[in-house]
Amino acid sequence: MPVVAERAWATGPARPLLNECAVHVWRAELRTVTDDLAELLCKQERTRGERLLSEDDARLWMRSRGVLRALLGRYLEEDPNSLRFSTGAHGKPELTSQTLSFNLAHSQGLALYAIAETGAVGVDVEVARRRVNEVALAARTFGPAESRRLAGLDPAGRTREFLRLWVRHEAELKRRSTGIGGVIPDADSSGSWIKELDMGERAAAAVAADAAPRELRLWDWKSQPAG
Repeated sequence: MPVVAERAWATGPARPLLNECAVHVWRAELRTVTDDLAELLCKQERTRGERLLSEDDARLWMRSRGVLRALLGRYLEEDPNSLRFSTGAHGKPELTSQTLSFNLAHSQGLALYAIAETGAVGVDVEVARRRVNEVALAARTFGPAESRRLAGLDPAGRTREFLRLWVRHEAELKRRSTGIGGVIPDADSSGSWIKELDMGERAAAAVAADAAPRELRLWDWKSQPAG
């Protein structure tokens, strides 16, 4: 069955309905998120955020977790303050008392949240920033063939293609809960569903799920959502 997917981001609803076999992805510009959402965080989350070396990084991290709590509260129709999380072996957060599956990622001030009712999901976003040796990193992560292909591209095209490959890879690793920066064996690289998301020229993103969903919804976070 083909996936029913939205092609453009739209303001998300106040009461999102998550149908079976659906994946919802929310996008948030963290620099426009109000700091009052940080009031939703528990003591442990606040402590973790305050340990970050940069004040700006701490602010963005706490805003990202505040949006997460607010979003999950909408889906579960519960007080966001009451939500409790546990952490998997590789740091992937999970709800302790709910079956809702979710994952989040943020790069600089841009955050994405993937939410599903059943099955694991992973999401990744990368905003182009500091220069890296993309060819060498691709050789270690994706193998010599991809490294040679990237080496033959012009610098701008190489960066775009590297980011595209990277977010697909990381979204799949996060779906598997195997840790960021790992390697997916060639014999174990099929079977899941991965979708690249349109983030414009400045970023790349992808979402992964256990199987192709029946629908994919792309929504923008707003503090005052549409009804």
